[in-house]
Amino acid sequence: MMTRTEHLAALESGDFDICIVGGGASGLGAAVDAASRGHRVALVEQEDFAKGTSSRSTKLVHGGVRYLKQGNIPLVMDALHERGRMAKNAPHLVRDLAFVIPTYHWWEGPFYGIGMKVYDGLAGKLGFGPSHGLSREETLERIPTIEPDGLTGGVIYHDGQFDDARLAVHLAMSADDHGAKLANHVKCTALVKDEAGKVCGIEAKDTETGRRFTIRARCVINATGIFVDELRRGDDPEAKDIVAVSQGVHLVLPKDFLPGDSAMMIPRTADGRVLFAVPWHDRVVVGTTDTPLRERSLEPRALPEEIAFIMIHTAQYLTRDPRPEDVLSVFAGLRPLVKSGEGLKTASLSRDHTILVAESGLITITGGKWTTYRKMAEDVIGRAEQVAGLEKRACRTEDLPIHGATTELIEEKHLRFYGSDAAAIRELGETQKVHPALELTVGEVRWHARMEMARTVEDVLARRSRCLLLDARSAIAAAPAAARILAEELGKGSSWEWTQTSEFTALARGYVFGDPASTG
Repeated sequence: MMTRTEHLAALESGDFDICIVGGGASGLGAAVDAASRGHRVALVEQEDFAKGTSSRSTKLVHGGVRYLKQGNIPLVMDALHERGRMAKNAPHLVRDLAFVIPTYHWWEGPFYGIGMKVYDGLAGKLGFGPSHGLSREETLERIPTIEPDGLTGGVIYHDGQFDDARLAVHLAMSADDHGAKLANHVKCTALVKDEAGKVCGIEAKDTETGRRFTIRARCVINATGIFVDELRRGDDPEAKDIVAVSQGVHLVLPKDFLPGDSAMMIPRTADGRVLFAVPWHDRVVVGTTDTPLRERSLEPRALPEEIAFIMIHTAQYLTRDPRPEDVLSVFAGLRPLVKSGEGLKTASLSRDHTILVAESGLITITGGKWTTYRKMAEDVIGRAEQVAGLEKRACRTEDLPIHGATTELIEEKHLRFYGSDAAAIRELGETQKVHPALELTVGEVRWHARMEMARTVEDVLARRSRCLLLDARSAIAAAPAAARILAEELGKGSSWEWTQTSEFTALARGYVFGDPASTG
């Protein structure tokens, strides 16, 4: 991958067909799609790639069992097909995961079993495996810690699991592989318009240096997630909000709360949501909630009632009740949901994506989810070709391998999520850990800085690795070591190290259960 300095120079000096604002799932997916079609592509992200919503998911690639219950068959079908494509195009990041639905009443087995057979059928040839019923003994064998009182059996089905932030980084690298110019920590400060009032670029600011520059492009795509309405008002002050924000919270527990390789799905909680307990990186991720919020923040905080909701429901279904001291990390994400009417709960707002084109030509894409990022990108780039008068070119991403794609079994567990890049990281040596409780090595941090555009301790510990989400306290303890390695790689001094360590510690306290900073 080109260095950030090289990308910045190209962004300042070039004219582009498409400029994308936002480096989350939708923006990065669009960059890969457009660049692979041969268009000249620029992308800027005000913080880091996947800093917001795109790194805070439940880590599932799925069709959406809840949407099936709602009768949204087209959305489920599209998502299941995209799930299959993701598994094929990024096999190093997406894997098959078995989910167990425990049953405690005689009718639940047939009821959920029929629903899962429909789910299988909608997936077609891109399915991960057939669902089937489980006896009480088989259910206990798969989920030894499940509450046995009243348990009648279960239903097993298959869905996908992935690492969201790692996929975002590899999409950025894929965009680079296909010639896109992109940079993190670059903020869009204003839209540029021609004499006819048409958007023809953006004003940008490198937040590291304060340097300002202009990016010229034939069209601009607003892919800023929960902040799309802010950029839309920068185009038209009278623009009405199209996005409602919903917060989803997750707790991370030690692996022994859910031993084995199967996940658990609770099909109905007190508020009607689905609750998942999912094994991930030798931990267990439990969530999520659906809380309407007015505020938009890059660092949302879990509400006390959201944490209590997850703790209570987890205790109902596991023999070991989680205690505050068991929680390794608490993380929250904000979903951009497309409004379809006033007074609706966020659970009923659209999870499908929406594309809007303003009179100025500004293109906004919002909604959707990680599973359908590729289809979102295909749709928005097709629209961009029309708006900008570009040559219409066929989408290539249905079968396009993502950077790092490999089916090779990588022996070192901590290197598997790098895919084909694992060999290069291995060659760096320096396999000593940055902290005894974490798998992250010195060599990986150097790779993050040299090849993955990591610029801060947070970039490394929150997204290039997942240390902050997996063990917030250990991540805080690892911050000085990560800062020292980054300072060596980026040519920074001791004062930078101290500032980076302090800033990360303040942020990471918000992920520690029981710390006042962790709740809103």
